[in-house]
Amino acid sequence: METSEITAIVDELVAAGTSRVPVKRLTARYPGMSVEDAYRVQNAWRERCEAAGRQLAGRKIGLTSRAMQAATGITEPDYGIIFEDMILENGATIEWEKFTHPRVEVELAFKLGKDISGPGATIFDVLDATDYVIPALEILDSRIEMEGRTIVDTISDNAALGAMVLGGSPVRPMDVDLRWISAILYKNQTVEETGVGAGVLNHPAAGVYWLANKIAAHGDGLKAGEVILAGSFTRPMWVHAGDTVLADYGPLGTITCQFA
Repeated sequence: METSEITAIVDELVAAGTSRVPVKRLTARYPGMSVEDAYRVQNAWRERCEAAGRQLAGRKIGLTSRAMQAATGITEPDYGIIFEDMILENGATIEWEKFTHPRVEVELAFKLGKDISGPGATIFDVLDATDYVIPALEILDSRIEMEGRTIVDTISDNAALGAMVLGGSPVRPMDVDLRWISAILYKNQTVEETGVGAGVLNHPAAGVYWLANKIAAHGDGLKAGEVILAGSFTRPMWVHAGDTVLADYGPLGTITCQFA
């Protein structure tokens, strides 16, 4: 794609983030658009946000579980950017109208104490570099219309990240079998979803080293201090104004938020 086309798409996405009106599906308008083009869009959007003063806080990994791949029809992982203003505290009241199509997922977040560089990063590098793992809820948003979207559209849309809520009790990654961390997701006191960490590529840390190796090709790496959302182990749950969400991670505590 031409640089002018990338710039025009970023203009649309920035405007959609303000108006809450999704833009028409990119792959319908640019049928030759590739995954590489999509990451160019995402990177240009990131640069635009950073120029406006937003601060990088970490990365998210998406579409890592069979549950999420089945829900979206997309069969390979993707990644996006987390800015500091996207991270919300446990118990937050969230303005529903600030999102276009809010949905909630159950995840684990890795707080890095050391850099992780690819290629060749392994699960052991991730476990060694992680200060702690903590429960997280991801709030999905959509600046691009959802019907018929492909991974190219999703990547361009910053992997559909809107915000995230951190809570519960942090745990060191070697002190627990992360594959067996489980969660029950409630909406308005009704169980909607359940899942275990192994649903994410058989181990939540697998997505983190996948990401380190993926971005190494672009001369990038994961940095100490970053928060990495490792991917959902439940299907996305639709939420509406007035809904209360609670995720119970058992020994790792609970996360809650309300949409107003």
